[in-house]
Amino acid sequence: MVYVHKDPTIEAGVLHLVMSEMKHACNADDWHNALGRHGYALRITGADTVVTTLPHGVEVCRLPFQPSFGAL
Repeated sequence: MVYVHKDPTIEAGVLHLVMSEMKHACNADDWHNALGRHGYALRITGADTVVTTLPHGVEVCRLPFQPSFGAL
C-alpha cells in the first residue's frame, strides 16, 4: 500500500514552479523540458491537466487553468 499525503503547501509551491516555468518558456517543449529538469511532468486526463512526479508518475496536483501553449 502506498500512502500519498496531499500537502497544500507543497501543492502551492509546485503550482508556483509550474507557472513560473510556463511564463519563461517559448513553447510547450521548453516548458516540458524545464519541468522535467525539476522532476515533474504533465499528464492530460480528460478535461484536466495534472502535474506528476518523475519517474513514478505520482499525481501532485491539478492545474487550475488550461495551458496556453495549445496541444501538449
